[in-house]
Amino acid sequence: MTVASIYVYIYIERSTIYIYIYREMYKSEREGVVELEGGVGRSLWWVVIGVWGWLVVHYVWVKLQRAKRELQTQGIRGPPPSLFYGNLPEMHRLQRLNSRPNHSTTLTHDYTSTLFPYFNLWTKQYGLVFTYSTGSRQHLLINEPELVKELNQTKTLDLGKPSYLTKRFRPMLGNGIIRSNSHEWARQRKIIAPEFFIDKVKGMVDLMVESAQPLLESWSNSIECQGGMPIDVSVDEDLRSVSADVIARTCFGSSYCKGKQIFSKLRSLQKAIVEQSINLFDVASFRERLFPGKKHDKISNLESEIESLIWETVKERRQENFACHEKDLMQSILEAAVKDTTGDTVSSKQFIVDNCKNIYFAGHETTAVAASWCLMLLALHPEWQSRIRQEVAKFCKNGLPDTDSIPHLKTLSMVIQETLRLYPPATFVSREALADTRIGNIVVPKGVCIWTLIPTLHRDPDIWGADANEFRPERFSDGVSKACRHHQAYVPFGLGTRVCLGKNFAMVQLKVLLSLIVSKFNFSLSPHYRHSPIFRMIVEPEHGVLIRIQKI
Repeated sequence: MTVASIYVYIYIERSTIYIYIYREMYKSEREGVVELEGGVGRSLWWVVIGVWGWLVVHYVWVKLQRAKRELQTQGIRGPPPSLFYGNLPEMHRLQRLNSRPNHSTTLTHDYTSTLFPYFNLWTKQYGLVFTYSTGSRQHLLINEPELVKELNQTKTLDLGKPSYLTKRFRPMLGNGIIRSNSHEWARQRKIIAPEFFIDKVKGMVDLMVESAQPLLESWSNSIECQGGMPIDVSVDEDLRSVSADVIARTCFGSSYCKGKQIFSKLRSLQKAIVEQSINLFDVASFRERLFPGKKHDKISNLESEIESLIWETVKERRQENFACHEKDLMQSILEAAVKDTTGDTVSSKQFIVDNCKNIYFAGHETTAVAASWCLMLLALHPEWQSRIRQEVAKFCKNGLPDTDSIPHLKTLSMVIQETLRLYPPATFVSREALADTRIGNIVVPKGVCIWTLIPTLHRDPDIWGADANEFRPERFSDGVSKACRHHQAYVPFGLGTRVCLGKNFAMVQLKVLLSLIVSKFNFSLSPHYRHSPIFRMIVEPEHGVLIRIQKI
């Protein structure tokens, strides 16, 4: 009898422990039922848990070893793992070594060796394709351009979001479009994708311009209060407010003021989840995961508060007459819930709330951070500010972008594309093989998690040239296909069928916002700016982007 053929079910009620043991033969049959009552049951409780735990660990280990052997037979190597924790101890050690304060005054755009030192080291040792383990999970990192191309072109539903990762982010994303897999993901994509087609996005330009006006007025007023002298501005929260207002207006027929609590609490929830995910070997952190305490309660409370706020917005919208609104994302989601054939009111409500959370978070956070990095790079390179300013003056009436002028802002497009190359919104492409799956010449066993580290791909000198770590927007003057040796290696919005649905939306919004700012202000980096990218689900400026601005 093999270990994998044993099934143990434990049921505990008060002082009684019930142990159900099954053995799988030609068919499953119950071998026996043991009822241990009173003190005997209590004394044997830990013994049973120990046996059960050993079976689980052994089964997981056998499964991991099988997947690793299958990859090794295909010539894929990787760092040797420890028995229980895989390569996590080494990852943690390298991360601690690289978290020491950096006193260099040189600003460098290559943050991968600091944020992901283990991937940097293993790439040098094992190449662009290697395997590693995190205890209960076997991983495969793929940064080879041709294999990335295969990932980009595959349309199979057998590659989905890693289950362990989506479980961690469930409080923030629920089972919405970002987190779901297979046919449920395909159904949600069919509903949401049309709302971000380029023709629909072009119709949102006026609302985007309107949303940016309070920021422009606020900065202008602050400068006037200083007698017209330049002032230092930390742009991050201002940009988040604009981006959030755009999402609220264009997708939900609301405004940032109404949704301010939702965005604020989503930001708090994001930080709480990230904090819970770090310090993998910290004793207190480990104990917190085993016996959930205050941090878990904080996450649960924030999740409940966000869902309540979103549902209030939904109920208000339902009470309104849809005929008074142009069809937007909110209406599409509500109509899809009404058409749900299951008739389950609870699941319909969860479908609505989860997808609203996904769009609220992904739609405003990533775009705002990308805008922050754009301003940082433009502050370092004032000559590109001048070129954009000339372009805006040429194509935008009164300096205001509109549907007709947006496609003509080529210089601004180049700057945005180069920013997204150096500071992409998505740091990883992550997939889990939900079944044995072929990618190029590699057969990926079921359960293996596949990763592509986008910042490394975007900085590979073999793809981008010797100046891969430099800000050179002109590389995109003839489009992405001519910017590098393998155009499939440029994936700032992810790749494949699961490419970011808001790609067009984000590009247009960045063009609108940046054209307005550059046309009205000169700016440089503040002497107090500290360049310190940090990974919090996305790579963002740890201390914010501080620029010195003055009116033109």
